[in-house]
Amino acid sequence: MSKNILKEIVDKRKKDIKRLGFEYGCNIPAERARKVHSFLAERGAILEVKRASPSKGDIAPNLDSYATAYEYAKNGARAISCLTEQNYFKGGLDDLMKVCAAVDAFEKETGLQGPAVLRKDFLLDEKEVEVAYKAGADAVLLIARILSAKKMLSMAKKAEELGISALIEIRKDKDLKKLEYVMRQVNHKHIVCGVNSRDLKNFTIDMLVPAVMLNKIRAIDGNARIVFESGILSGNAAAFAGSLGFSGILLGEAAAKNPAKAGDFIKVFEGTSLNANGRFWLDYASKIEEKKTKPFVKICGNTNIEDAVLAAENGADLLGFIIWEKSKRNVDLQKIREIREAVKAKCTNVPKFVGVIVEPESAAAEEAYKLVKDGILDIIQVHTFEAAKAFLQKKELAELPHYCAVNISAKEDLAKLDELAVLGEPRILVDAQTADKIGGTGKTIDEDLLSAISKKYRLWIAGGLSPENIRYFKKTYKPEFVDLVSSLEKEPGIKDAERLTGFLGRI
Repeated sequence: MSKNILKEIVDKRKKDIKRLGFEYGCNIPAERARKVHSFLAERGAILEVKRASPSKGDIAPNLDSYATAYEYAKNGARAISCLTEQNYFKGGLDDLMKVCAAVDAFEKETGLQGPAVLRKDFLLDEKEVEVAYKAGADAVLLIARILSAKKMLSMAKKAEELGISALIEIRKDKDLKKLEYVMRQVNHKHIVCGVNSRDLKNFTIDMLVPAVMLNKIRAIDGNARIVFESGILSGNAAAFAGSLGFSGILLGEAAAKNPAKAGDFIKVFEGTSLNANGRFWLDYASKIEEKKTKPFVKICGNTNIEDAVLAAENGADLLGFIIWEKSKRNVDLQKIREIREAVKAKCTNVPKFVGVIVEPESAAAEEAYKLVKDGILDIIQVHTFEAAKAFLQKKELAELPHYCAVNISAKEDLAKLDELAVLGEPRILVDAQTADKIGGTGKTIDEDLLSAISKKYRLWIAGGLSPENIRYFKKTYKPEFVDLVSSLEKEPGIKDAERLTGFLGRI
């Protein structure tokens, strides 16, 4: 794959347009022949007609665009996105017209309102908006990253003039400025905002990018319709997007591979609204940019007031409390309540309180969940891959503010991160492992493994970090989140004040 696949796509597109024209040699009607459908007027899912992608290659090479669109309409899609890019996605304007025909047939045969149709492509000119309109599209994708503010405005105005909508896709602050420029001059009923979790430059996924941008868009328009795009490959991931309060999700690969099952994703998304887990991640996402030069710091294994207060006073972002009887650092739940009250009374900075559990169905874990509901704990850390999978299977648990921690000791363990990411977990803590310990080992993860993880995911790391090596790890791997226990202790559960303050001063 090219280092900048987006530039490559756009460059080839310009050559194709020069050679074939804006209609790409397709027989487009001289006049639009169908009514305009309102685009994402209600909260719901956009399902995608998609044969391939630059990151995955062939996804559904034998896809029948008409049959797929009809299946999507039957399964309750609010809109259907049709890829018309030919070089990397193997689509075309013929597909767009077939999708529109399928929606019209669905309406005629059922008497129901059909979904709107979006032309998804790397559009560069107002004439392409006109072509999409004539071919039957109800909306067009405008990617802020490849368009100037003025060009995007001109294209959005053309859509408004034709009575269709623009889905304006953003990912960064400079994109946001372009969006704001357009929204000042185009009626908002013709604009839907999309935030892509996939970086179109290298096609990596970050599920928190949409969360970062959500509140920024709402600051421009509190009623903006905002779509979570890309990365949703499971019902849990659809629920995660729903938990953040998005107006819509765009399902690409997951829908194209199994159109009949897409309805399950739709039900999960539409049945999930802003909840405690979503609020936690929105709050976390709002602070990521503030922490560009310094990672979030969790001081774990706290068992007493003095250590917790010292960590809070010296800038810890999170305090961890291990709620597991087999740990030497296991802490009584009443003690956590006492520590919380003391930190609130004595400290200006009150870190997030994290309850670390290993057995999700144990009595101790149930008490931890109650502490979350009572506002004593802010978040649950579910430690071990097996515990995480069990936790995420229960909807009522998955809706609690949480993150998962996985022990990494071999290359095969990286598949665990991929599996949890597919389940919609936006961040996963990686920790070292020894034969007899799953945390607090004092051992670092093999650096080849760390390198592989940091190329694919934002790094949350525990295991063997210390005042002596933290600057090396910070410079080499640029972690977003670090978690320390044993290197700051005199003995298990009792912090060394000098090492604790020294570390927090060096980070």
